[in-house]
Amino acid sequence: MVAIAILIALIVILQMISAFVKIGAISITLTLIPIVVGAAMYGPSAGAILGGAFGVIVLINCITGTDLGGNALWIANPAMTALLCMLKGIAAGFFAGLVYAAASKVNTYVGVFCAAIVSPVVNTGIFIAGMALFFSDTLAEWAGGSPIVYFALIGLTGLNFLVEFGVNIVLSPTVVRIIDAAKNAGKHS
Repeated sequence: MVAIAILIALIVILQMISAFVKIGAISITLTLIPIVVGAAMYGPSAGAILGGAFGVIVLINCITGTDLGGNALWIANPAMTALLCMLKGIAAGFFAGLVYAAASKVNTYVGVFCAAIVSPVVNTGIFIAGMALFFSDTLAEWAGGSPIVYFALIGLTGLNFLVEFGVNIVLSPTVVRIIDAAKNAGKHS
């Protein structure tokens, strides 16, 4: 429980910092690594809890206007914005935990690498799907005449996704070291 609380605190801090790290209108998510760490160390349920904490902070940023794009979604449809924020975070953590559990049977590096890939894919994938399903008018307005699919995949989330994906991949060996250190500390207790 203490480790989950520490990871939640880290998620809050990183998400507040990432509110100011933007490429275009969308903030870059820096919190996926602590979510992957928790999901790998404590399972899919812990990943879902950590993803839920991430979702709450994203939602607060949408409501307060710290995230301008999110605030526009909140104004357009508060219920769907709340659902989208929570769903994408919870699912990113939960699926990272499931994938880690399956892939770590090969070894820890493969498990972490696969979980680090799945987390941003699920987070961004649900965001794009939610935008297309519930905010198509807003998406069309933001696209400004560009094809909506092109805008959603390239303009709205493309570069952000690549940065998030890259950060997760680059930091995945560090996650393995954290997991190994935690396992070794448990053996010596």
